[in-house]
Amino acid sequence: MHEPLHPATWKRASGYSNGVMARGRMIFTGGLVGWDADQVFQTDDFAGQVRQVLENIVAVLAEGGAGPEHLVRLTWYVTDKHEYLGALRDVGAAYRDVIGRHYPAMALVQVVALVEDRAKVEIEATAVVPE
Repeated sequence: MHEPLHPATWKRASGYSNGVMARGRMIFTGGLVGWDADQVFQTDDFAGQVRQVLENIVAVLAEGGAGPEHLVRLTWYVTDKHEYLGALRDVGAAYRDVIGRHYPAMALVQVVALVEDRAKVEIEATAVVPE
């Protein structure tokens, strides 16, 4: 079971939760980038890489018997926050297509670079599968 945590006096969060309370078996992913199963980037488009990262997260969760609905936290690392903001509409569409309307706690950090030179985004995920 997952329960979003949102103080009643705060403005509503849009596209994420401020906190999530959960109990169960935990699954953690490493930082995943937007390449395919063969570690090949199919696109340099920001939203396209986000879509692939999210698909990669869902694939790893499935290996642990979980789905996107079990996500409780995502930490995003992007190389250019302006590129992220400029692609927000397409990023949101990719997110809804792959994850649905489930919004875990999230953080986004701009970094100087990622280890994979073509990577524009890297995401770590935490999921909790109810007992």
